[in-house]
Amino acid sequence: MGRNKLIEKAMLLPMSKLYGMGVAVRNRMFEWHLLKQHKFDIPVVVVGNLSVGGTGKTPHTEYVINALRGVYRIGVLSRGYKRNTRGFIMANKHSTPSDIGDEPYQMYQKYGRHVRVAVCEDRCKGIEEMMRIDPAIDLILLDDAFQHRYVRPSLSIVLMEWNRPIYNDDLLPLGRLREPQSALNRADVIVVTKCPSEIRPMDIRLIYEHLNLFAYQKLYFSHYVYGNPVSLYPDETTYVLNLSWLTKDDSVLVIAGIANPKPFVRYIKRHQASVTVKQFADHHNFTRKNFEEIKKLYDKMPGRNKYIITTEKDAVRIANNPYFPHELKACTFYIPIKVEFLPYAMPSGTPSFDKEIRSIIKSPRE
Repeated sequence: MGRNKLIEKAMLLPMSKLYGMGVAVRNRMFEWHLLKQHKFDIPVVVVGNLSVGGTGKTPHTEYVINALRGVYRIGVLSRGYKRNTRGFIMANKHSTPSDIGDEPYQMYQKYGRHVRVAVCEDRCKGIEEMMRIDPAIDLILLDDAFQHRYVRPSLSIVLMEWNRPIYNDDLLPLGRLREPQSALNRADVIVVTKCPSEIRPMDIRLIYEHLNLFAYQKLYFSHYVYGNPVSLYPDETTYVLNLSWLTKDDSVLVIAGIANPKPFVRYIKRHQASVTVKQFADHHNFTRKNFEEIKKLYDKMPGRNKYIITTEKDAVRIANNPYFPHELKACTFYIPIKVEFLPYAMPSGTPSFDKEIRSIIKSPRE
C-alpha cells in the first residue's frame, strides 16, 4: 500500500468507526422496539444490498416482478433517487425520469400495464397511499430498502456483487458498505450478482465460508444475459444492429453513466469493432455540453460504420433529453439485460430462486 493510501486510510478509518457506531445504535433501537416497524396486512418484499451502488438492484427487481406478477397484483415502491420532485407520486403515462427517477421510470415503461409503480421517501406512507389508490394490490415490492427498517418485510433479498464481496470491504466512508456484514442476519435470501458464466467449486465454497449463513438462509448466484441492441430512436432507424455482425472496420462509442460499467464495457469489447468509452457518474444528468462532447468523439472515430451504444439505464435519461443531437439518433442503441440464475452453483436439491421466494412469502420467517 502506497504512502498516500496509508494517509487516506488513517484519515477515513475514524470516520468509518463513527459511522459504524451510528448504524449499530440505530439497529439496536429497532431490535429493542424503541423505533417501531410497521407490519402490513399484505406481503412486503425488499430488494436491497449492503454496498453503495452497482450490485444490480434494478435488473433483479425486474426479475422478481416477472417471477411474481402472475400470482400477485404487485405495487413497486421506490424512493425515486435523484428525481426533481418530493413526496408520493404514482407513475402514469405522463411521468418522466425527472418526476420519478430513472429506475422507477424504466420499470413503469416495462411493466406499467401489469404492476403499479410509485415513489415516496417515506415507505410506510407510500405503501398506505398505494393501497388506498389501488385496493387490489396484494404484494408490495420495495426497491433498495434493506436499510429502511420502518417497514417490516415478509422477505428480504440482499445482493452482493461477485467482484466486490462485502467481506473484503469496509464501512463508509473508508469503504462502500452501508452496514457491516452482520446485517446479513436479517436477510432471507442472498444473491451473488454479476457472476462469470462458469464458477469454480472452490470459489463457491469460499463464498459460503466467508458469509457463514444461517441454515434458514439461501444463497444464489446470478449473471447478466445481454440482449441484442435496441434502437433508442426507432422512428429514426431503418436497420437492425447485431454486435456479432461488426468487423474491425467498424467503431462503437460506449456511453455509460452507471455505478460499475466494467462488465458492460467488457461485453462490448468482446466483439470485433473498435471501442471508445465515454464514462459518466452514476445517475448522471446529461447536459447540452455532454452531448456536444459525445458528438465530437463520434465524429473523430474512424470506421466504415459507426455506432453509439449505451446501457438500458442510461437510455432512459438520453431518450428523454431534448439536447441529444438529431444527427446521432439513427445510430444510437441500447442493450437490454436480464438476470439468469446459475443452478449448478447451488447445492443439490436447492429449490429454484422463484420457488424459494414464493415459499417464503407464503410462510415468512418471524
